[in-house]
Amino acid sequence: MDTNDNDILLFHNTMRITDGHLEDFRAAIDKAVRFAERNGPQLMVEVFVDEQRMTAHSFQLFRDSDAVRAHWRLADPYIQEVMEHCRVAHFEVFGEPDDDVVSAVRGAIGDGEFALAPRTAGFARFRAPSEETPKAEDQLSDG
Repeated sequence: MDTNDNDILLFHNTMRITDGHLEDFRAAIDKAVRFAERNGPQLMVEVFVDEQRMTAHSFQLFRDSDAVRAHWRLADPYIQEVMEHCRVAHFEVFGEPDDDVVSAVRGAIGDGEFALAPRTAGFARFRAPSEETPKAEDQLSDG
């Protein structure tokens, strides 16, 4: 990945979906993710819905705090539409965003819980769609 790994930020947003809003939530989140894919600075966005618990988990990977701010500027109308159908239950930031981003997240999540975990170690393997991912058995060695 072409970035300073120490600046990488991973956001995990756990949302409580409002009763009776599941389909509207799904439509709004799909629209927001499609917009981010075309226009956003995120390196990755994945959303998972647990219908039994009426929760959704959004994971977003950013190069740095500037990318987070760019995302907010571009996507605010889409974020607002999603939030019509849910509330933030828990928001976790993995990495070390600047103070402005931390303050903005804290202010945006209302009474939701907030957690911040600095990066300790890691790596990423993002490949272009045309590149073949090595098979696990090809990676094993006897040494």
